[in-house]
Amino acid sequence: MQPIVTIRRAHPGDLAAVDRLLARSYPRLLAADYPPSVMVLAVPIIARARPELLASGRYLLALDAAGTVIAAGGWSLGRPGGEVGTVADLGHVRHVATDPDVVRKGIGRRLMTEVMADAARVGVRRMDCLSTRTAVPFYAVLGFRVVGETEVPLGPGIGFPAVRMLADLAAK
Repeated sequence: MQPIVTIRRAHPGDLAAVDRLLARSYPRLLAADYPPSVMVLAVPIIARARPELLASGRYLLALDAAGTVIAAGGWSLGRPGGEVGTVADLGHVRHVATDPDVVRKGIGRRLMTEVMADAARVGVRRMDCLSTRTAVPFYAVLGFRVVGETEVPLGPGIGFPAVRMLADLAAK
């Protein structure tokens, strides 16, 4: 039986709920693909909700029947880190997570399908994604292709290994 899930736009008041989701998700799901040295430095930084995303109107939440946030993710025209993109039709996948207790139940896929449709509605034709190593198969199912390995700078001397992926929304 499919769980009852509602998808809605996030707002600034969802900050604590998204923080709780990220704190549940990233340590458990990423541990198999990243060494402890990366986990101890990176997870406290990446497992924090981004207020600017929650206020953007482009960040979505999946809630279970009790109203608990069980998945989240969104998109922006600017690159992660606040850089403004130079390509008008290119969107960037932002801060996606699914509760580890509900992975592989279609909830993350449903959320990301809506994120991609939301971006397409405003003229985005391609999506750029800095995926965790863990999420590469998930994004591949959604039509993303691997461009190559990269490192996301998180602060002085702290980098997070990632995989850059691209998807063509026009083909969807």
